[in-house]
Amino acid sequence: MLSANLLLFVSLSYVALLFLVAFVVDRRAQRGRIGWLQSPLVYTLSISIYCTSWTFYGAVGSAARNGLEFATIYLGPTLVFVGWWWILRKLVRIGRVHRITSIADLISSRFGKSPTLAVFVTLIAVIATTPYIALQLQSVTTSFRVIIGNTEGDGLNDGVIAFWVAAGMALFTILFGTRNVTANERHHGVVAAIAVEALVKLFAFIAVGLFAIYGISGGIGDIFSRVSPELLHANDVFGSRWVALTFLSATAIICLPRQFQVTVVENVDEKHLATASWLFPLYLVLLSIFVLPIAAAGLTQMPEGSNTDMFVLTLPLSAGQEGLATFAFIGGFSSATSMVIVAAIALSTMVSNHIVMPVALKVSQADYYTSGDVRRLLLRSRRISIAGILMLGFIYFRLTGGSEGLASIGLIAFAGIAQVLPGAVGGVMWRGATRYGALAGMTAGFAAWAYMLLIPSFRAEFDFVQSLVLHGPFGIGLLRPEAFLGLTIDDPLVHALFWSIAANTALFVFVSLVTRPTPLERLQGALFVDVFRMRPGEPPRVLHRTAPVEDLFVLAQRILGAEPARLLFADIARAQGLRSGLPVADDAFVSRLERELAGSVGAASAHAMVSQVAGGGTISLTELMKIADETAQILEYSQQLTEKSAELESTARQLRVANTKLQTLSAQKDDFLSQVSHELRTPMTSIRSFSEILLETPDVNSAQAKRFLTIINEECLRLTKLLDEILDLSFLESGKVSWTLVPVDADAALERALASISVLAEKNGVQVLADARAKDVTVMADFGRLTQVFLNVLNNSVKYNTSAAPRIEVTSRRENGTYVVSIADNGPGIPDSDSEMIFSKFGRGGGRQDVGSSGLGLSISREILRKFNGDVILKPGGGPGATFEIRLPAERKTR
Repeated sequence: MLSANLLLFVSLSYVALLFLVAFVVDRRAQRGRIGWLQSPLVYTLSISIYCTSWTFYGAVGSAARNGLEFATIYLGPTLVFVGWWWILRKLVRIGRVHRITSIADLISSRFGKSPTLAVFVTLIAVIATTPYIALQLQSVTTSFRVIIGNTEGDGLNDGVIAFWVAAGMALFTILFGTRNVTANERHHGVVAAIAVEALVKLFAFIAVGLFAIYGISGGIGDIFSRVSPELLHANDVFGSRWVALTFLSATAIICLPRQFQVTVVENVDEKHLATASWLFPLYLVLLSIFVLPIAAAGLTQMPEGSNTDMFVLTLPLSAGQEGLATFAFIGGFSSATSMVIVAAIALSTMVSNHIVMPVALKVSQADYYTSGDVRRLLLRSRRISIAGILMLGFIYFRLTGGSEGLASIGLIAFAGIAQVLPGAVGGVMWRGATRYGALAGMTAGFAAWAYMLLIPSFRAEFDFVQSLVLHGPFGIGLLRPEAFLGLTIDDPLVHALFWSIAANTALFVFVSLVTRPTPLERLQGALFVDVFRMRPGEPPRVLHRTAPVEDLFVLAQRILGAEPARLLFADIARAQGLRSGLPVADDAFVSRLERELAGSVGAASAHAMVSQVAGGGTISLTELMKIADETAQILEYSQQLTEKSAELESTARQLRVANTKLQTLSAQKDDFLSQVSHELRTPMTSIRSFSEILLETPDVNSAQAKRFLTIINEECLRLTKLLDEILDLSFLESGKVSWTLVPVDADAALERALASISVLAEKNGVQVLADARAKDVTVMADFGRLTQVFLNVLNNSVKYNTSAAPRIEVTSRRENGTYVVSIADNGPGIPDSDSEMIFSKFGRGGGRQDVGSSGLGLSISREILRKFNGDVILKPGGGPGATFEIRLPAERKTR
């Protein structure tokens, strides 16, 4: 036997190797040097997390107890990859097009981006995966005890071993599974480490298999000649249990959160599935062909009553092959850790995206994107979720005492997660499926599974559970969990699977037939079912929405980070043909942004967050009719439209466009007023406070009264100025401006503005230089408004100039038929990243909040100049300070 310290050293060294692999690969991915990480081989090996300690240890134990029944573990996924891989291809295509992050996200997004469904699927996944995590802890604990030869009486507690194993897995998962919030939830370092573990467990199992055949036996014939023919249990093959187990293993390869993570979310190229369709079954074959030889050798070589699940370890140990036993232990350890790590990543993503984020949105309401860092919230919630999920597995392990066989614990988990199968597969295959149908089906199926399979698994630890299993609730025999309604099936697993899947599927179909999907459900149903009819990565744009682009940019920064958001918006702007600035927030842009955000927070949360900024949106009538062409009401309306004349159709289209614009304008105004509310509170508080002092203090002296009244007067003037600016901006944006543009001496307007600013400049110690001027330039404008523009820009240059020797240089010139005024200061300047933001409502360069302005000046100035067919811009870099240029078309000189 090996010493505990030596085995611990080997285990920690192996874990350190995995840390190194994950670290190096993550660094390569950050530098864009992905290369072989995107190969089909790595992708296929990552799918091998399906082969956990259940298949590494439990398959041998199952073969020793039940013969060929173990083959179902490998047969189910093989059937899916070889015969039904087109289902996987469809899921991968949907995942890439809609930025799906988990199985919960898939179902939620399909059924109208329903947050309720997302939460329910997440809860099912967490509860169903808990026994499976306990299985991994049990396998590692048992194998550790077997290989060091300790018993419970030797002072080494199983609970302590399991706890530290769980803690180590949590640490690795947190370090490499939650390093950042990415736009597609891919984890290159973790996938590479899992690929290494896949090779380790494969080679370890093959090594033990070859040793069993040729090391302690004289070949295959010699092994099987010494065991009873009953080992194969040939009479039980293809019975109800065989069918049930094959179904569960096939279901698991689609629905298990960890399998969905590596097969769909981590997929970087849809073509990799073609390789995986034959390479992964080959991987399973290489594992499965050694199961029976190891089981047969164990039954003949090991003492009667030995733990059949541990034959992979005890056979080498019995022959004194401690090195091989250690290699086998590492293989089993790899099987357990890879499953737990990816399962924890997938489940934590689901918890943060579908439970934490919706709660945060509910609590913070409309201020969610300005009140905190969404990325930090996501990362923190995922790390806490990982620790909590592994703790649940540890608690289940302690409650059940590790008494169940590995295979039976795995089957409990598989049957639980199978309850999402009707909703997932039905959703991507059937347009008529509704969220009420999916919710009703999963509720019924999950309840049946918990009552008939999960709760009875605690019978050995709780007397009341044993009584429930034997006599039913309140002694009602017809409601016994393992003989529900008098249906007696010898195998509790088959019994529970029959009732849960039957109830699930029946309610899913029935409720979907009697309920009507919402328009968004119909839209999503068509996009999912007909995903292969669309161009990859570009779903039809049928949701027509728009929003203030500045608000969307803030939202993207909060979720994606400042630099990724800037690059995304710049890329979209270039695609729109814009050389600089922010893109136009049309419906195509909003839809793309929502898909990008969905890759980080899930479709339901992304839809909710974008909808708060952009509004609910409307679905184009033409596309809606195509999607819902089976509905009689829509068909009737379509017939009516066909009968109308072309003139009426054109009129209706124009009315819809006008109505949409009015709704958007109204929403923008509401958002705008909500943002200025805090600007009004401060002066109102001062006015109220000092007024109360004057009213409640009869003996106030005249000097104090004068000071209080001065403050009240100044705050009233501040309020009046702010309200004037708000009204100005609202008036300009409404499009109702009807100024009569007349020839104006532009330089005279500039001269008046310079005179007006002189007092403020002198007060702040700012030197104003205005020598180089273009005289006698006429522009078409309103003299007062043009002066206001010059004054606004000059005001900003004075107030924001914090240099030791503040200076402003004002020049004007005629340039190619354009009158150009340049106002340059030597202040702190404005970053290029803020060059467009400062022209938005309440935008201030560098985020300054201490200059006593509302932040509306530049926004008003730009609106005024655009009415004059001009503009104001911030010139990029080139020196200290900021330089604004005001441009207006100049009238031709007349002789």
